[in-house]
Amino acid sequence: MPTPPRERLRLELELTELPGQIAGYRRDLAETPAQDKTRREMLDWQIRRDRKRLAETKARLAGETIGTRRYIDDYIQ
Repeated sequence: MPTPPRERLRLELELTELPGQIAGYRRDLAETPAQDKTRREMLDWQIRRDRKRLAETKARLAGETIGTRRYIDDYIQ
């Protein structure tokens, strides 16, 4: 079943925003001192979450369904 137009627009917008968010988290991670482990762990988690969301968004725009974690990891790279 095709994605409704509004849903597709939302996904396309998200697809353009997520790489910038990930880059921002990576910059913050690079600037965070190694001693601040809590902050570094949070930033690392946010990067993983957004990379997963990016893969899911790409898959939904392509009309695919995601069934396994392995598929997501393969799609990200």
